[in-house]
Parts: sequence; structure tokens; C-alpha cells
Amino acid sequence: MVRSILHRLLWAALTVWAVATASFFLVRAAPGDPFLTEIRSLRPEVREARMREYGLDRPLAEQYGRWLWGIASRGDLGPSMKYRGKTVGGIIAQTLPASLALGSIAMVFALVLGLSTGILAALHQGRLLDNLLMAAAVLGISLPSFVIAMLLIVLFVFAVPLFPLAGWDGYRQVVLPAFALSLPFVARISRLARAGMLDVLSEDWILTARAKGLRESQVVVRHALRGALLPVVSYLGPAFAMILTGSLVIEKIFFIPGLGKIFIQAALNRDYYVVLGTVVVFSSLLCLFNFLVDLSYAILDPRVRQSP
Repeated sequence: MVRSILHRLLWAALTVWAVATASFFLVRAAPGDPFLTEIRSLRPEVREARMREYGLDRPLAEQYGRWLWGIASRGDLGPSMKYRGKTVGGIIAQTLPASLALGSIAMVFALVLGLSTGILAALHQGRLLDNLLMAAAVLGISLPSFVIAMLLIVLFVFAVPLFPLAGWDGYRQVVLPAFALSLPFVARISRLARAGMLDVLSEDWILTARAKGLRESQVVVRHALRGALLPVVSYLGPAFAMILTGSLVIEKIFFIPGLGKIFIQAALNRDYYVVLGTVVVFSSLLCLFNFLVDLSYAILDPRVRQSP
């Protein structure tokens, strides 16, 4: 077990390194530089001094090596080129909690609603409720989160003013963005839970439990639910990552002071190290979530054996 964990941690580190390396050279291959908007107002010698200050006058391979060594040796993601005097680590530390909170609340919504609707659909297979829930799931998968966000704003901010439009100061300001972010994942989890529940309900040991006279609720909760969770658990790793990356647009729409808003601004301003630091953080979180999913699989299903 320990060997398997170390093996997976090694692959996670290699994955983060590969993503960081590819991102570094792709970002630097883009035309322009962080001081493009200031070229007309800066004298050439001032611009050159700014380039030297951030090491942008050095060969690209040397810049890459210095940046990578800073991360590996000190956890230093570099300085921000647009927020003078601030480091990328400090900016991420200030903004990441809002993004994680939004993503966590959205995932709770997705799990509660997705599992509930998926199990209900499986227990009413082929009936009207099943068809309605699966049709709603297909619609939820088809609509991107920013379209859902706009519809929710129209309905619950302007038509029926139940929630504020923007901000991040109270629970009423969290509901709409978290719900908009969660709906596509509600649809996917609902379909996975339905498929998993249908597979489990056809097993012989479920028929045996029913033959013993157990109520249907006991059969579902005690015996079938754990098996139905397996396909959902396998989806949670990439789902967490997609929720975090999907929050970039939602944060922009609802003016949430999260990492997504900073990332978009950094991309537009060519703030290299903020963009790269965000990519490193997101890829690390993706690897972490997938690692936790692998561990939870062994807990939910003892038959599952981790490969070395």
C-alpha cells in the first residue's frame, strides 16, 4: 500500500512538472510582453530596466530553470509584474480561499441534488419521473455554466429579486453563483448515480436482501447505496478540477474576488508568473483530488486493489 501511494505521488509530481513546463513555454511563445501597454509611456532605457528586474532579458532556458528552481527549493512562484511589490504566492493566498469555498459549496449542491435525483430515477426506471429527471440531466449537461448563470440572474435577481447580483459578503450572495456552477455537475452525477444504482439493484445479493423481507429503503441505504457511489466517486477527482476551472467565468460574472478573476486579468495583462502560478496550483489540486479518489475507492469497495 505504501509503495502504491509513493508511486502515485511520484506520478502526480511528474504530471505537475509537465503541465508547468508546457505552460511556461506556451505563455512565453505568445506575442508581446507584460509591458506592452506601457511601451509608449516608458522610455526605452526604463523598459529595459524593467525587463532586467524580472529577468526577462535572460535566455529563455535560463528563465525557465530559475523559475522552476524557485518553486522546487523555496516554493516561490515568482513576482507579479502588474501588482508591484506583490508575489504570486501572496496573491494566490488572498484569492484562492474564495475560489475553494465557491467550488466546495457548488460540489455539495452537485452531490446532494445529483445523488438524490439519480437514485430516484433508478428506483422509478422507465416511468415518468425517470424520463423527466434524465431529460433535465441532458439539458443541464448541454447548457454551459455561464448561460445558466445569466438565466438565474434574470429569474432571481431581476424578475423575482430574491438574491443580490454580486458580492461575497453573506450566504445570500453565495447561493446563485454556487448553484449556477453546480448544475452541469448535478446532471452528470445524476446520470452516473442512476447507472450505478441500476447495476447494483440487479445483483443477486440485493434480491436476497429483498427476499429476507427488508424494506426498500433499507435495501437502498444499507446495501445498494455504496455500490451506486462507485461511478460517482471516480468522477469526483476531475469534477473538482472542472468546478475550480469553471469558477473562472462564474467569478467574473458575479464579481467574486477569487483566483479566477485574477487569472483572467493576468492572462489579459500578460502577467506571466501569475498565470503560471495559477496553472501550477490548479494542476496540483487536480492531482490531489484524483489521489484522494483512488484512496476512497479502496474504502468503498474492498475488492478494488491499487496497482503498484
